[in-house]
Amino acid sequence: MRKITIAGFALAAVLTAGCASTDNQGAVEDANATAMSAEQTADNALNTANSASSAARSAQQTADEALAAAKAAQQAANEANERAKRMLERASQK
Repeated sequence: MRKITIAGFALAAVLTAGCASTDNQGAVEDANATAMSAEQTADNALNTANSASSAARSAQQTADEALAAAKAAQQAANEANERAKRMLERASQK
């Protein structure tokens, strides 16, 4: 995104220089407005990307926590099954 912003500034500088050489103030102002708009768009895109990255990190953390809870539940279920199996074996021996 920063490369796009820098490229936008460079393009605006070239356009501004070209327009200034023809002494057309309206074109210079239009080029400056376009450059400022491009910069704002790049800033908005960067903010959106940062927000998406934050949301993805949060989702990853939630998924990791859910996986840990599922593993603990699986372990508890395995232990309960083993206890039940031993109880059945003892009951069948009597």
